[in-house]
Amino acid sequence: MKIEVLGSGCKRCHALAEQAEAALKELGIQAELEHVTDLKRILGYGVLSTPALVVEGKVKCQGRMPSQEELKAWLQEGAR
Repeated sequence: MKIEVLGSGCKRCHALAEQAEAALKELGIQAELEHVTDLKRILGYGVLSTPALVVEGKVKCQGRMPSQEELKAWLQEGAR
C-alpha cells in the first residue's frame, strides 16, 4: 500500500505524516509512506490546500488534520 502526505514541509504536514506512521504501526499495516513536496505532483491530485493525505492514489482529505479514527479507517480501507 502507498500513502502520500502532500505539503510544503510545514509543521502540519510533518504532523500528518507522523500520525499516519503511528496509525500504520498501531494497525499492523505495512505501507510505503512518502512526503510529497513537489508542487506539480500536489496539483496533479487536484489538491489546493495542504496538508493532504492520499491513500492508494485517492485523496482522502486536504487542508485539515483528520481525526485518528478517520485516518485508521482510510488506512484499513486502503489495505484491503
